[in-house]
Amino acid sequence: MKKNIAIVAGGEQSEKEVSLRSAAGIYSFIDKEKYNLNIVTIVGDEWLAQDGDANYVIDKNDFSFTRSNGEKVKFDCAYVTIHGVPGEDGKLQGYFELLHLPYSCCNVLAASITFNKFACNHFLKAFGVNVAKSVVVTKGQSVDADRIAAEMGLPCFVKPNAGGSSYGVTKVKAADQIVPAIEKALHEGPQVMIESLMTGTEITCGVYKTAEKTVVLPITEVVSHNEFFDYDAKYKGQVEEITPARLSAEVTARVQAQTSAIYDALGAHGLIRVDYIISADGKINLLEVNTNPGMTATSFIPQQVRAAGLDIKDVMTDIIEDSIANCYK
Repeated sequence: MKKNIAIVAGGEQSEKEVSLRSAAGIYSFIDKEKYNLNIVTIVGDEWLAQDGDANYVIDKNDFSFTRSNGEKVKFDCAYVTIHGVPGEDGKLQGYFELLHLPYSCCNVLAASITFNKFACNHFLKAFGVNVAKSVVVTKGQSVDADRIAAEMGLPCFVKPNAGGSSYGVTKVKAADQIVPAIEKALHEGPQVMIESLMTGTEITCGVYKTAEKTVVLPITEVVSHNEFFDYDAKYKGQVEEITPARLSAEVTARVQAQTSAIYDALGAHGLIRVDYIISADGKINLLEVNTNPGMTATSFIPQQVRAAGLDIKDVMTDIIEDSIANCYK
């Protein structure tokens, strides 16, 4: 009998549209001979399951829905592809754990740590990971732009402390640009991280693990046509993505080893992607950890899966079956 899989998308932040595109990608990747699939969109209090041409309200008591003919559909696993709140910050994971419903991504602790960029950087710094110098500003806090510029150096980056897809990110080149950049980033959340500039080659590496195996994917080199890898570069084709990256075998091996070690340090689950800057001297510097990476046909992870000679359908099956078997072990 086929298992019922919910592909959970939507969310409450600017990344909602990216999430919906990822859900369509995942729907196309999963083996429909093995699984029945429904995309479930969560936007605020509106939780809807798409079932053919119909939409049905999700019963939040058990994350099920009932078709018009009275048939109740319960899910065997939730494949979460919400980028942002509530699917990437731990809230949805906590809900699924209360229901004992297996899910595809990181648990509450790993999700909440990685969703807070500042906390994640300092957590991983304790494991020897190189991170940029940074400070956090909270909404309502007074800001001394000259002091921040002196401490962080210029240029520096101002970004939401939670969130992704480069929404609200500004590359600041003068002290008088810091406050406007903070105000822009605060539209995405209540905290802003200001981070020193790291120069070098930008790369990203995907990884997933099951009870039986570790799969560290080939590395992608990111060459933005813009000043940095902003939203337009990510989603409007203003970037060159080279997989595998133009790195030496030695640097490649170190990046892949560190990516696997970060996965273990966080206690991650499912597919994650780790972004880095490789400095001219070969130093590996962490940019951020993505626990629900984009999964459109042209996203980094599918590119890396193809470069590894793997079938994305098999990768999805690995993650779903391991989630069902081991989510609560």
